[in-house]
Amino acid sequence: MTEETGIGEEDELEGSRAPLIEHLIELRKRLIYSVIGFVVVFGICLYFAMDIYEFLVRPLSDALHDQPGRRLIYTGLTEAMLVQIKVAFFAAIMLSFPLVAIQVWAFVAPGLYKNERRAFLPFLAATPVLFAVGAAMAYYVVFPLAWSFFLSFQTPGAEAGGLPIEFEGKVNEYLDLSMKLIFSFGVMFLMPVALTLLGHVGIINSAWLRDKRKYAIILIFVVASILTPPDIFSQCSLALPVCLLYEASIFMVRLAEKKRAAAAQI
Repeated sequence: MTEETGIGEEDELEGSRAPLIEHLIELRKRLIYSVIGFVVVFGICLYFAMDIYEFLVRPLSDALHDQPGRRLIYTGLTEAMLVQIKVAFFAAIMLSFPLVAIQVWAFVAPGLYKNERRAFLPFLAATPVLFAVGAAMAYYVVFPLAWSFFLSFQTPGAEAGGLPIEFEGKVNEYLDLSMKLIFSFGVMFLMPVALTLLGHVGIINSAWLRDKRKYAIILIFVVASILTPPDIFSQCSLALPVCLLYEASIFMVRLAEKKRAAAAQI
């Protein structure tokens, strides 16, 4: 009887090991697809790196339209080349995100029930949309106003032989700031997806979100002050929409609770 029990435990161990290996093989396949997709997109973005650069620098160019001859400079011999690679890498991350999300979904979906797949699909679809909305807000709303504000601190110089203060920006510093803001706005706009998912699985609830609202608002403004330039307009441009999205998250979590309660009564 002891031998039979030992054989049975060994068979059970082998049976659990086989699905684990299958999951690891599937995970490897999805990772390979994601890496290949990213490399392909990166190659395309590298080919169009200067077009992407011109797109990113256009808000600054528009802010300097009345000052002909302005430019961005680089001071390191390899800096211009690295800037193009950095721009292509940033664009590839943005553009390949839906492909990576699809691969994640393809790996996770087979382990979910049909009703769970229906519940999570809207979040998968909303993620790139909200990220794009946040990135677009940074580019089309914050950049023009923020750049004009900062450029207003230029001075023509004193009449008695003083030296003017003029903007002579480094290309890598400008692009670092621009890409940081675009990515930060995009990620912050994903907050409703994260909170609603946590509410959907029961980790948080709408009452807890309402109770912690004042702390969340303080935290949002602190994070906004870290991620944005040191001016009140840029900080509020990020913090105020995210506060509204926090309120939307409370509504979405409450809606998920009502659906879950209705399903429990059936």
